[in-house]
Amino acid sequence: MRQAGRERQLAALREQIGGLAPEAAGRPVLSFGVDPIDAHLPGGGLRLGAVHEVLAAGPVDGEGALAALFVAAILARLPGPVLWCLTRRDLFAPGLAAVGLHPDRVLYAETRRETEVLPTMEEGLRHRGLAAVVGEVARLGLTPSRRLQLAAEGSGGLALVIR
Repeated sequence: MRQAGRERQLAALREQIGGLAPEAAGRPVLSFGVDPIDAHLPGGGLRLGAVHEVLAAGPVDGEGALAALFVAAILARLPGPVLWCLTRRDLFAPGLAAVGLHPDRVLYAETRRETEVLPTMEEGLRHRGLAAVVGEVARLGLTPSRRLQLAAEGSGGLALVIR
C-alpha cells in the first residue's frame, strides 16, 4: 500500500515539474538509456537547452572527481565539442577517455576566480557550435542560474554545473 501511495506522489510531482516549463515540453532529451532512471526524469532524460546540476557531496575525498566522470560519461553521448569551465585544469584526460569523452573534444576555459566561471559558461552557451558547457562552482545562485537557463534555451545546448 505504501508503494502505491509513493508512486502516486511521484506521478503528481512529475506532472507538477512538467508544468513549470510547458514551453520546454517539445525540446529533445538525452536519455540515460537505463529505464529505471529515465522513468523518473521528466520527458525521459535530461532536457537539452536547459541547465542541470550535479552535486558532488559526501565525506569521501574524490567525490568531485566522480561527479566530473559522471558528467563526462553523459557528454560522451553527445556529438561535438564541449566547453569545460573551471578555476584550475585538474581533469585527468585518460579518465575522461575511459568514460567515452575523448579529450580532443574538450575545450578548457580556465578562469582565475570562481566568480568568472558562470559568466564564461553563459558566453559559451550562446554559441551554437558546442554540444554542451560544463562549469565547476561551489554554489549556483538564482540569478546566475536563470541567466544560464536563458542562454541554454537560446542555443539549445546542454549546461551542466558541477557543485
